Amino acid sequence: MTDVRNGSDPTAADPVPVAPLGEFCLEDLEAVGGKAANLGELIRGGFPVPGGFAVTTAAYARVAAHNGIDALVRERRGDLADEGAAASAAAAIRARFESAEIPAGLRDDVASAYAALGGGPVAVRSSATAEDLPGAAFAGQQDTYLNVIGAHDLMDAVRRCWGSLWTDRAVAYRRRIGIDPAEVRIAVVVQEMAPAEWAGVLFTADPVTGDRERISVDAGRGLGESVVSGLVTPEHYVLDRRGSVLEHRAGRGEVVVRAAEGGGVRHEEGGPSAGGLPAAALAELARQGSRVAERYGRPMDVEWALAGGRVLLLQARPMTAVPPEPVRLDPFQRRIAPTLLDMFQTRPYPLDVTTWTAGLLGLVGGMAYGLAGMRIPPIGAILPEEDGVVARFVPPSPRPTPAALLRPFQLLARNARFDAARWTDDPRFASFERDLAALAARSPAGLDWPELRALPGRVLALLPLLTGLRVDYLPCWFLPMLRLRITLGLLGLGADAPELLYGARTRTEDANLALEALAERVREDPALAGAFGRRTPEELAASLGDDPAFTGFATEFAAFLDEYGHRETATPICVSSPTWRDAPATVLGAVKLLASRPPARDTGRADAALDRVLAHPLMRLPGARRSMRRLVERVRAGVALREDTHFHFTRLIPVLRAALLETGRRLTEEGVLRSPGEVFHLRREELEEIGDLPGLPAEQAARLRAEVLRRAARREELAGVPMLDLRAAGLVREREGDALAAGTPAGGGVATGPARVILTPDDFGRMRSGDVLVCPYTNPSWTPLFQRAAAVVVDSGGIGSHAAIVAREYGIPAVMGTGDGTRAVPDGARVTVDGTAGRVLPAAEEGDEQAG
Repeated sequence: MTDVRNGSDPTAADPVPVAPLGEFCLEDLEAVGGKAANLGELIRGGFPVPGGFAVTTAAYARVAAHNGIDALVRERRGDLADEGAAASAAAAIRARFESAEIPAGLRDDVASAYAALGGGPVAVRSSATAEDLPGAAFAGQQDTYLNVIGAHDLMDAVRRCWGSLWTDRAVAYRRRIGIDPAEVRIAVVVQEMAPAEWAGVLFTADPVTGDRERISVDAGRGLGESVVSGLVTPEHYVLDRRGSVLEHRAGRGEVVVRAAEGGGVRHEEGGPSAGGLPAAALAELARQGSRVAERYGRPMDVEWALAGGRVLLLQARPMTAVPPEPVRLDPFQRRIAPTLLDMFQTRPYPLDVTTWTAGLLGLVGGMAYGLAGMRIPPIGAILPEEDGVVARFVPPSPRPTPAALLRPFQLLARNARFDAARWTDDPRFASFERDLAALAARSPAGLDWPELRALPGRVLALLPLLTGLRVDYLPCWFLPMLRLRITLGLLGLGADAPELLYGARTRTEDANLALEALAERVREDPALAGAFGRRTPEELAASLGDDPAFTGFATEFAAFLDEYGHRETATPICVSSPTWRDAPATVLGAVKLLASRPPARDTGRADAALDRVLAHPLMRLPGARRSMRRLVERVRAGVALREDTHFHFTRLIPVLRAALLETGRRLTEEGVLRSPGEVFHLRREELEEIGDLPGLPAEQAARLRAEVLRRAARREELAGVPMLDLRAAGLVREREGDALAAGTPAGGGVATGPARVILTPDDFGRMRSGDVLVCPYTNPSWTPLFQRAAAVVVDSGGIGSHAAIVAREYGIPAVMGTGDGTRAVPDGARVTVDGTAGRVLPAAEEGDEQAG
């Protein structure tokens, strides 16, 4: 094979400008772009592909240099990054290409390759170095010209393909996903035209459900342009792997695109076809599609044509935005999935997975083994990846080990030995505090590279201390909890069990009270109240340092962040997510909400529940009341232990996050990253392979840059794909009648109000008193919204999740685990939430009153 892989470098020795498609493979991306590399891979695999050749990126670079276009790109680089100026810059570059002079030698090479192909009609397609890749398909971003005839018209089509790298849509797409305009190149694919009787597209997995056993085929008569461009309602087939038709929806065949005599295409009036595709063609499409998917090891998007009774493959690229394959959950997974999904609403980055997320799952695994003798699957099974990016969340299903036989006796011993109310007196907690203080005392910016590289490992090494504490002290919670539930059940007072737990004082409760104190400070100060009323949370954050009206408040707010600023804004499992200290506007938005409406919590509910229990006739037996009080105190101490250990392990996040962002800052200075936050696209082992900074070798820097770009594109593609589709997994109640959404009843009562869909903390300011909060998940930073909400409806979660617990605390109806409530319930629509039945209904009348 001729070495063409340096073709994108115009200074390389003898770069190859033109070569047959069969000389390329997937490794030749930089030389021939994604489309040609994929076609070469298919030819090498023995697939039926029309003959053709590639005009490589070396030719593009040569023409760009010869006509001064590369200099023009560098000159307009800033304009291309500016949304307002990009269109004019792109048009100037495109015009220069379309009128470019092609050096005689290159023109002769293209003409010779065309003649070797037979000199007949050809399809000319763009093949950019950042298209047809996993996570960056660039579908429709560059141009294709069909039925091109003659060397002169071929050269004109090649020029236009080069220019199509600079269309407005292509420039905007690259800008959105962060591709440097000076780094992208384009090749051109020239293929024999297939005289198609039928053509279209097949997906080797169901594009809606992700089922890898179902092949989706769209077909239209004539050239595939009618299907690809959406000009026709195609024949639609769903096939199994053997080619049997599972579903068929007849098309309307409005237009038939055919090759025109003399070049180009013509559109003919069509109509419904008689019979559709032959069965033999469908079977062959299923066979070829399955072979392509097997060769690539992933779902594929394949363009095909049926010519002379033979199936030909015209293009192949990885499917984009395909959902993960449906997961089958066992009974345990089905039970825990809705609650755990609260923490996995945010897709972990590669650096999350290899640092903090892995550490937390190790903590969970340590507790599962220490408490129950169970092993949980490895992180790769819980968070499987595709192309280096987490594709989905698979709830862990623990498996018993022989140690499980001993655990009941050990739990009883721990329950007798340890006191949950005194867990912070344990020497291990003192060691945790001491080691954490030592790590936090040194700024990462002052560390040399070896020290900085080692810091994440030192932070994560503190997690096992908390694991050991939880293993020893948690039996002091769930064994008394079990006893309490049994006792209340026997007394007929089981409904009071959740109410009794609200008496536990936790660090989360301390944070909520501190927020309320800040809100009270605002309400009592007219100047502050006016500022909070007029300004957005972002404007308030910007005012803290320079507005005299905020002087006293700013000091108190800083003290609040010193104590609680490590808490998560999105999820505790991702160090990439900003903390309250990183995003003070989130906290100020909560204060703004609280200041506009004083808290309405019923703080006496726990005591009232205990009084009801103590009033039971059997509690008059000698010692019964004293025993019940001690039992409730132990359970509350256990609740506080569970919550407070969570609070303390999140104190590690700012130290670890600062270390990783400092690493990102140094890689930004090296030119590897555009901003420090991009470091989260890398893996911990990739960072640990860096020998020293500054001074990263150019080859290693280029490799890291390429990984960041590839993973960022893949992450962008998966942005709309849920980590776990509760509905596809069969974990969502089907809506009945006119219900907008249905889920798990988690807070009793009925309430009516306008639905307010809040997707992120940035939307907190949209919440109004009496609104029905509709959200994908919640965590402690969402708590102030419950003080305004008439009811809450959540996509994920169960009766034990954060939103359900807080909703019950505030006495408002709650429906959890709807799966798609944020999509199914229209924002602003007046709805009725039945928290007892677990349903969300359109409100019957405007005048409906809240009932709870």
